[in-house]
Amino acid sequence: MLDYAQCNSKKSKVVSLTQLSVIIITFNEAANIEACLKSVSFADEIVVLDSGSTDGTPDLARGMGASVHVTTDWPGFGPQKNRALDLAQYSWVLSLDADERVPPELANMIRQVVDQDVGSAYEIPRLTQFCGKWIRHCGWTPDYVLRLFKRGAAHFSDDLVHERVVLLRGVPSRLTSSLLHYSYPTPSHYWRKLEQYSQAWARQRFACGQKTSMLRAALAGVVAFLRSYFFRLGFLDGAMGFAVCSMQAQAAFGKYFALYCLNQKNVISPVPPSV
Repeated sequence: MLDYAQCNSKKSKVVSLTQLSVIIITFNEAANIEACLKSVSFADEIVVLDSGSTDGTPDLARGMGASVHVTTDWPGFGPQKNRALDLAQYSWVLSLDADERVPPELANMIRQVVDQDVGSAYEIPRLTQFCGKWIRHCGWTPDYVLRLFKRGAAHFSDDLVHERVVLLRGVPSRLTSSLLHYSYPTPSHYWRKLEQYSQAWARQRFACGQKTSMLRAALAGVVAFLRSYFFRLGFLDGAMGFAVCSMQAQAAFGKYFALYCLNQKNVISPVPPSV
């Protein structure tokens, strides 16, 4: 199996065609990758950049017809997505996460944009499911994400986590059909992502010299809940809305607490296994 550097060095010259490349970065996404790739079967090329999955994700992606590349390191979300962008061959690029799906109506809109070669970048509204329920408030909806753009018009930020697409010129247009986000099928999925994102965010801010306090962490959690539940109408999502807003408060507290621990030069050890 070739690693990313080998594949990139052997990549043929980029073809300047009005066609669509889909790029996806993965790590142990066997539960998601087939449904994700099936939803973008209308694309002219699908590039999967894997960072060393052990659950068979690369083989599943190859079986679905994707062009699969593997890296031996993890530079962070932004740099890894820029690597995937470098591997794309065509003039239009759609960036997806493995837990996202493109429904038929949105697929038709994207195909029309690419075929007509209109504009240079598009934001897409995203609808997220939490424990089987679509969340339509809490600050999660409308959630416009810039995912469709022309090569050379944008790139990804270098952020280790919560990366974004940086548009180099102009302003993005908006599509109206939603991208479906199956990010949190169970609460444990949320907690795992919270741990990953909190630690990465804290390390990045710590490296930049940012300091915080326990009071700042506590206030971040309180403010996050009030904003999401009341001002962003989370209460309209019922019990799941309350759960989402509570977890958002935990996420806000958690990232500042992780930074606080780094400031104090403490190391958070994993919970020891029960005897």
